[in-house]
Amino acid sequence: MAVFRLQGSRMLAVEMAGDSVKAKNGSMVAYDGRMAFKRLTGGGEGIRGMMTRRIAGERMTVMEVKGEGTCWFADRASQINLVELRGEKLYVEASNLLCTQSGLRTGTTFTGLRGAAQGNGLFTTTVEGHGQAAIMSDGPAVVLRVSRDHPLTVDPGAYVAHQGSLRQTFQSGAGFRTLMGEGGGEAVQILFEGDGLVYVQPSERDTIAGDV
Repeated sequence: MAVFRLQGSRMLAVEMAGDSVKAKNGSMVAYDGRMAFKRLTGGGEGIRGMMTRRIAGERMTVMEVKGEGTCWFADRASQINLVELRGEKLYVEASNLLCTQSGLRTGTTFTGLRGAAQGNGLFTTTVEGHGQAAIMSDGPAVVLRVSRDHPLTVDPGAYVAHQGSLRQTFQSGAGFRTLMGEGGGEAVQILFEGDGLVYVQPSERDTIAGDV
């Protein structure tokens, strides 16, 4: 299996010996050795992955990189975080997924209001199996623990990914900026309950639902 290692916090080096990885299309910045690049349609495995992305309007184009040597990946100087999966499922926004090892499967899942609130469609990307995934964030990501006694509320614009046995519900709320008259309309928040981890970034992407 390809070996992932970070070079600094904004560059992913992947060492390959005849194996392959899937990466965000256009994210290769350099390589040595012999590499072959193939653009893949859809981003999720199978017809279902392709169709749900098309219906949702979620934009995720990936490429398969195979060869011998080292390939370096990056995207707009985003911070990169490595997530080790041991049979679990990771839920991540398509725009935040950089690269996955060959032992991981990607797909889509219905998320309801959260996707619509972010303007990313009604589906989000899933990654599951055994291996590492590289996810990106706008600034250093913070990993927050959710437990039975400590639920977590997240602004959808700051959400990056989550894993574990978590339930998510959506609620409207008024944040400080909304109360001060600076909000862009009704604010939507994501409530996570259960047991797991949530990755958030110290930045907010624009959302249809308005500011929190």
